[in-house]
Amino acid sequence: MKTPDLPAKTVATTSAPRKRPPRGDKIAPYLFVAPFLILFLVFGAYPLIKSVILAFYITSGPRDQVFVGLENFRFLLSDPDFWKAVRNTAVYTFWSLALQVPLGLGLAILLNSRWVKGREFFRLAFFSPNLVGQVFVGVLFSVLFVPQYGLVNRFLHATVGTPLDTRWLAEPSLVMPALVMTSLWMYVGMHMVYFLAGLQAVERELYEAATIDGANSWGQFWHVTLPGIRHVLIFVVLVSTIGSFQLFELPWVMLGRSPGPDGAGLTIVMYLYINGYVAGDLGYASAVGWTLALGLLIVSLLQLRLSGGWKG
Repeated sequence: MKTPDLPAKTVATTSAPRKRPPRGDKIAPYLFVAPFLILFLVFGAYPLIKSVILAFYITSGPRDQVFVGLENFRFLLSDPDFWKAVRNTAVYTFWSLALQVPLGLGLAILLNSRWVKGREFFRLAFFSPNLVGQVFVGVLFSVLFVPQYGLVNRFLHATVGTPLDTRWLAEPSLVMPALVMTSLWMYVGMHMVYFLAGLQAVERELYEAATIDGANSWGQFWHVTLPGIRHVLIFVVLVSTIGSFQLFELPWVMLGRSPGPDGAGLTIVMYLYINGYVAGDLGYASAVGWTLALGLLIVSLLQLRLSGGWKG
């Protein structure tokens, strides 16, 4: 029996016209990002542009400005106080990295071990000094370093026999060790947290495989731990270097709002502050700030280059 042919359905060849979105839909994304853009332009872009312009002026107030071109930078490079600040900052940065990074890594390895009891308490205890600001720590340690009665002198006198009347913040040769010890107490816990995060990302199977291959504890640390936390280590060194070059509040408070005896506590940012806000020459301070920024950029790029950070 033959099936009768059914009429084919008619397909519409014309499509309905597209509706244009309301004008409010086009404006809405810009309204959402407007608060960020306004804040960035007012508090970010404008100060940066203004500081670049000020670097070529000598100022003694918001309206008293004299254009001097590159004279601020010429004077900067010939000023012995600036080079003393650079030297002090470099010494502080070197000892901070040499002590904080290994101690932070050692504490992280220790508190990452399963046999240590109360790990959560010790992690909080070592990290908690970082929760307070440098001003508070500066006031605290200026009391701890007091001759005769300070806890630092009493502890060192009881352990290694140093005199009780040691004047840590009044002797030029002792100012930098005091600053390094203070920053050590403050920042080791932060480095420990970074390294803990890196260590917990290293797979336990790698340690088991290394143990089967006959690697001892040192071999596991060198061939498993360090490669596993390589990116964290590069990050910690880079951030610590930048933070050390920006040191200001800690020595400023500990040394009684001064560079200390013979300028032993003078840092680059303190030098900037004294010239910009004490002497009132914001143009010269801007030149110092951009010189510091350029120096940090060069140092950071060198660190990334030497550590292999470019390779990812």
